[in-house]
Order: sequence, then structure tokens, then C-alpha cells
Amino acid sequence: MPVEIKNIQPGGGVCMRIELAWGCWRRWYLKTFRRRYVAHMLAKREGPVHEDGANACPHEVLDPRDLKFYRNQGGYYWSAENDPFRWRDQLPFARAGLVELFLLGGAMLALTVILAFAFWPLAIPTAVVGLCIVWFFRNPKRIIPSELGAVVSPADGHIACIEEVEDEFIGEPAILIGIFLSIFDVHINRTSMDATVVGLQYRHGKFLNALRPESARENERMEVRLQQNSEPRRRFVIRQIAGAIARRIVCWVGPGESLERGEQFGMIKLGSRTELVIPKEEGLEILVSLGQKVSAGSTVLAKYSQEG
Repeated sequence: MPVEIKNIQPGGGVCMRIELAWGCWRRWYLKTFRRRYVAHMLAKREGPVHEDGANACPHEVLDPRDLKFYRNQGGYYWSAENDPFRWRDQLPFARAGLVELFLLGGAMLALTVILAFAFWPLAIPTAVVGLCIVWFFRNPKRIIPSELGAVVSPADGHIACIEEVEDEFIGEPAILIGIFLSIFDVHINRTSMDATVVGLQYRHGKFLNALRPESARENERMEVRLQQNSEPRRRFVIRQIAGAIARRIVCWVGPGESLERGEQFGMIKLGSRTELVIPKEEGLEILVSLGQKVSAGSTVLAKYSQEG
């Protein structure tokens, strides 16, 4: 794992700092008033930890909530049957955005109620903003295509570009498909093929409008490098690129982690851009066109005819 990637949201953020501060108080409360619960969870906790025996997190790990921002660092974990908070993954909202949903959505709700008592027409704009926040963090279920050779979209949005490029990681001519995500799109990213994470590259940068072509080169971004699990073991890249509004990239996977086609691996909070780079091969068929609406995990962007 690159040293600059210390958690799933390397760009930080106010809501993240608030949640981490709350975690300090929560751990103090648990150790002071719920010692039996702490002992039970520690007994169920599994490893491995780092080779030197150090905790992969910068704080104590008392239950699975302490791992939220550090799940890509390895170390402690709880199995599914021993995780009492696993139900949060089944919510119709992105778990990585629950705090923003609670804080921002709650603030809009409170303001709406106050304005409604004062003069109800004033409450309409805040109610609309609150609904937009809820809508933004939604996490709908998707039907993942199963046909051989299919390459599914890594993001919701509209196709912004399709071009031939040279990519250092892929090592051969490639096709880049850029997807623009508006603030009304689902912002959860999914992998395009069954693959294993080979590496991650995070780069600080600007926050230009994601519609501008130079945003792909100059904006903050996370590059997820993957390789197919089966022959011909193609390499491909998914880039999460921040935008003028979306300034928080979340990626909760780490090197060596295996992902199924359409599986979630991260999100970008508010409008942004996602790029997919795949090898250009004989028999590769591009199935989308510029401006087309696509859905992460369900829209087939391209298809390879040659499979192992």
C-alpha cells in the first residue's frame, strides 16, 4: 500500500474528522461502561496484524466500527457472523456516506422544520436540498451481467469520451472510456471485470469541473490497478477523479483483494468523473457511444470475444 494512502478517504474532510472524533468518545464510553461487551468483541476479533505485530489503525480497535476508515490497511477484522454492524451494508444508502447523510441531511431537516414554523415557503428550498442529499447517497441494487467477456461500467453517468491511449500499467494500446457523474447520479464505483487489485496510486490535485477535459490530468484522483482473475488475465485501470463539488474520493480496497464483476469498491462524494482503461485487442467491441447514459455494474460498455 502506498504510504500516502493511510485510510479509505486520503483527502480527509470535515465529516470524516467529526466521525473520528466521535470514535474517540465512543471507545472511551465502551471501555468505561461496557467492559463486558468490549471483552466479548475482542475475543471474536481476528487478525492478522502487521508483521511487526502493530495495529494497522492509528487507534484502538474495539469493534468493527473502528475499522470503517481503515479497512484497506489490513490487520484486525471480524467475520460476518461476529459483526453486529454488518446490517449497515444492507441499507439502501452508501455506508461510506452515512455520516454525511446524517449530518447534512439532519441539518437540512432541522432548518426546514424551523423555517416551516416561521414562514412555510422558505422551507421549500431547504427541503429540496435535503432530499437531494438523501438521493445522492442512495445505493440501489444492480443486476450484474454474466455473459463471458463483458466489461461493465464502473460508474453511473454519461459517456464523456472514448479514445485510444497508451497506458504504462497495461503496457499496450488501450481504450479509455470516460464517464461524467452529475450530482444526481449514484456515486458508488464498481469493478468492471472479475479481478484482483494489483496496486493503488493516489495523487493530490486540483478540483476543476469534471466536464473539462484537463480535469482528468490535473484533478485529485485515485487510480485502481487490477488484473483479471482468469485467463487471459488482462490488466485494466479504473480512475476515480474528483470534481469541483466532489472533493472526497473513497476507495476501501487494497492490493491483493479479489473482486467480482460489479462489486463495489469505492465512491466519490458529489459530482465527479470516472475513467476505465482496458486493453485494445482484436475482437474488442465497444458497445456504448458518447453521451449515452450508463449504470455502474449493469451497463455493458464493451465485450471481448477472446476469453480463456
